[in-house]
Amino acid sequence: MDERPVESSVEWVFREERGRLLATLVRRFGDLDLAEDVTSEAIEAALEHWPVEGVPDRPGAWLLTTARRKAVDRLRRDQAYAARLAVLQVEADRAAPAPPADAGGDLPDERLQLFFTCAHPALAAEDRGALTLRCLAGLTTAEVARAFLLPSATMAQRIVRAKKKIRQARIPFRVPGSDELPERLPGVLQVIYSIFTEGYAASSGARLQRLDLAEEAIRLARILRRLLPSEREVAGLLALMLLVHARREARTGPDGEIVLLDEQDRDRWDQSMIEEGGDLVLVALTGGPPGPYGVQAAIAALHDEAADVASTDWPQIVALYDVLVALAPSPSSR
Repeated sequence: MDERPVESSVEWVFREERGRLLATLVRRFGDLDLAEDVTSEAIEAALEHWPVEGVPDRPGAWLLTTARRKAVDRLRRDQAYAARLAVLQVEADRAAPAPPADAGGDLPDERLQLFFTCAHPALAAEDRGALTLRCLAGLTTAEVARAFLLPSATMAQRIVRAKKKIRQARIPFRVPGSDELPERLPGVLQVIYSIFTEGYAASSGARLQRLDLAEEAIRLARILRRLLPSEREVAGLLALMLLVHARREARTGPDGEIVLLDEQDRDRWDQSMIEEGGDLVLVALTGGPPGPYGVQAAIAALHDEAADVASTDWPQIVALYDVLVALAPSPSSR
């Protein structure tokens, strides 16, 4: 048994394993609501048993076994529901075979499929970020509502609407094929970046920054980077967020007021985050034409690496902006 304190172990499992567990259950049973319910029930069971029995050596596997049993029990009690899920599962299996399991973990890591399901273009744009936070970040509906500063009832309607769309449109729970990935991946990245930008500059409320949201977006990008290590724009997005987030402590004054870049105390910038972001910029810009996130990350790196505004490499920044406009022209540049 694991000797870590039960409270910290449960928190760790919830943060690191919940998305994997939920994705595995959706793949197995083909229903997001059922998967969410039995995931929550399995975590509740862990809170009941682990303080007495100790934390298992493989907590993720323990949760998966428990959640599967609860799902099977529920389906036995509702045969009509079980029959409907069986039909959906057969259709899903025909559409896309299950990916190979990740030999390095307790569970097959199917979070990548969940990323693409939550960010499917058939869903309304305002629903994608909410569903991503609910499913992949594990936030409650009330927490997602607070993240977007909306009433809980409004957010609940959004999440229900998104799940209904997934069911009715029979959106496949799968990773797009290599021919579809270039078209679909930007949508996933945009959802994560939208979460980050809301944390970087909150659209409403008393605080300029929502550090919890920004950090959650970075955590999700790290997961995506591990799952898609060869996708340079994933590296570019993670680099961009790290390089911008490195300035978080210097962006606001004592009363919460915004401090512009040229007035910020650069000694308060997070150097380890800047170094990590700089390394990722090299990955994003190496091996082919750059993407928009990689170019934006390169611009951020030039700002972060300069000792002050005067020594910033402005000609290089201007050149990079020219590249960015060519890659992703804004309405004002047309």
